[in-house]
Amino acid sequence: MDKRSSLTLISQRAKEPVSSPGSSILWNAGACSTTKQLWVHLAFREVRAMAEGPRAAVAGQTKRLNSGAEVAERLEENGHQNKRLKGGADEEGAEDQGKKSPKRKIVLLMAYSGKGYHGMQRNVGSSQFKTIEDDLVSALVQSGCIPENHGEDMKKMSFQRCARTDKGVSAAGQIVSLKVRLIDDILEKINNHLPSHIRILGLKRVTGGFNSKNKCDARTYSYMLPTFAFAHKDHDVQEEVYRLDKETLDRVNKLLSCYKGTHNFHNFTSQKGPRDPSARRYIMEMYCGEPFVRENMEFAVIKVKGQSFMMHQIRKMIGLVIAIVKGYAAESILERSWGEEKVDVPKAPGLGLVLERVHFEKYNRRFGNDGLHEPLEWTEEEEKIAVFKEQYIYPTIINTEREEKSMANWLSTLPIHDFNSSAVEMQANNKNSKNSSDLEGSDGCGDDSD
Repeated sequence: MDKRSSLTLISQRAKEPVSSPGSSILWNAGACSTTKQLWVHLAFREVRAMAEGPRAAVAGQTKRLNSGAEVAERLEENGHQNKRLKGGADEEGAEDQGKKSPKRKIVLLMAYSGKGYHGMQRNVGSSQFKTIEDDLVSALVQSGCIPENHGEDMKKMSFQRCARTDKGVSAAGQIVSLKVRLIDDILEKINNHLPSHIRILGLKRVTGGFNSKNKCDARTYSYMLPTFAFAHKDHDVQEEVYRLDKETLDRVNKLLSCYKGTHNFHNFTSQKGPRDPSARRYIMEMYCGEPFVRENMEFAVIKVKGQSFMMHQIRKMIGLVIAIVKGYAAESILERSWGEEKVDVPKAPGLGLVLERVHFEKYNRRFGNDGLHEPLEWTEEEEKIAVFKEQYIYPTIINTEREEKSMANWLSTLPIHDFNSSAVEMQANNKNSKNSSDLEGSDGCGDDSD
């Protein structure tokens, strides 16, 4: 090929889209001048290879195709699209910042005391009710993990919480997934902008398509309550001197174990009919631990693990067991509550409910040992979780109970409930709620407290 023909080919290469992978997309999208110069260089190299012989030409063509794919990949990865370039020093600074701190999908392990907050989920545009996510997003912006506009539109950072805890509910193992800039000392910088009763205890990289809500297999909640709640209604007990005996504890655990398996929990939430398929929930375990004394008052912790929970479900499960143990309701009411009959189920106070842990067993089996990602297990953070609960969660529950007497006040309302109402009577009183959709948490990730 003569020199004139070579120059003609180079000129054509500079003006027309190249048919290598990704090249036409880049060219037609209006690539920058640097990119065009690169294609001219590649075209010139191909012409030189063709002049050296057919075999060299083939090798040059292959190399050019591979280079084109690499260019396209790097341009996309580094955010070098033409629409993002505005010229001048500002564009170079933005590009450098992007290279230094690329956005990556991560999960954050959170612990918080929910007192004084109207739940976890942020209500963008409403400053009347403060939520945990309000403080979290503010800290992410101030620490430089996300741009300010991502805080205004959380979809831009692919934000997703694992469980939507409600007003007053605390968490020791909440998980949120999002895309952030992986800045140096990221946990320290985020925590520096958070109040002491909200802490980020851990961080792990996850797959690009990870969603903390959809990938969660199960959730474990705990419910801390004073043991005098289990004292029989015919016994006059003093709250601070009451101690739970082994016989009563065994009965409590026998009743709690009845919840294990799959049941229709339409009576344990609001606005759900008995034939709504989403009312069927699977409970893996539920039990009450040994009692312990704090500040002269005895407490116990009930733990429940299930695939998902509806609004108020856990509080009503505990409320019904308390009503049975105290002698207000017969044990047979449990079986009745899972049938189509409408049953009056009392709802225990929200104080004491804590999101303990969320489980990602399927994700861990698939990606936890692939050599690229870590399993979503928090063994190394267990000590920090325990310390946080002792410093912020348990004292809040104990002090609030002593000051506000939420359990004692709720127990006084149990005689008002009619645990023997017929189905006809209950359906007449609640006809508006039957067969209606659950507006508060039917996706299974709703919380169990208001």
